[in-house]
Amino acid sequence: MGQNVRVRKLLIGAIATVTAVVLGAVGADFGAAIYAEYRLARSVRTAANLNFDPWASILGFPFITQARRHRYNEIEIKASGVDHPVVGKVGLEATLHSVDIAHTSWLIRPDAKLPVIGELESRIIIDSTHVGRFMGIPDLLVEAPSRETNDATGGTTESGISSNRGLVFTATPKKAGYDKKVSIAVDLSIAGPDQTTLVFTATGVLTGAGTADQQVPEDKLPAVLAAFSTSLPGQKLPFGVRPTSEGARGSDIIIEGITTGVTIPLDGFRLS
Repeated sequence: MGQNVRVRKLLIGAIATVTAVVLGAVGADFGAAIYAEYRLARSVRTAANLNFDPWASILGFPFITQARRHRYNEIEIKASGVDHPVVGKVGLEATLHSVDIAHTSWLIRPDAKLPVIGELESRIIIDSTHVGRFMGIPDLLVEAPSRETNDATGGTTESGISSNRGLVFTATPKKAGYDKKVSIAVDLSIAGPDQTTLVFTATGVLTGAGTADQQVPEDKLPAVLAAFSTSLPGQKLPFGVRPTSEGARGSDIIIEGITTGVTIPLDGFRLS
């Protein structure tokens, strides 16, 4: 009986020791990751001339293993409420897959140039409020096309962005001389030699469930459609990625670009 008690105590002690070691290693890894993310956020702030630290995350576990092999699996950088000369405020996002840090420190500096071996996803986000202010329609609400069947992410792309056809714009177009709330189908496209102008093209009035359900008289229709049609210049995606899709996510307009195998400087996160 005494022998069993001693063995049990030894086992408990061994398990406690192993647990402490594992927890200590996990804690050290977690702490290193948090510090690296903090330094990355500060570096992006400095390089991109932001007024605040963006949200930065280095994904994947264990972190220390990634740092030792000089390659981060995935980096995410996000900044909301960034000053923009055309629309006032925008959100910026970038996701970097398989990032080579062999020629920089594991603590990424402001002057670092990062080879992105995998995909680079880049997004600029404009909420309904700022789109409406630009269009002169202050009560604008933007929604994804009602006919779409969204996937698990909430849209037709991996990041949850809808298609660019038939977005639902609901508002009161008083500047068109019409004081009733209407829902208008709007298509999005990208134009300009540098692909930085977002074009809104109103195509018709929407009625029925999920809309303002308001018809527009024939004599008012051209002016109402014109009120919802415009061009929004200066939409430069983070790191100069060319747009590959545009649509809605929630009540936001999003322009997204995806490319592969590029080297990026941190000051390219904000280009407008």
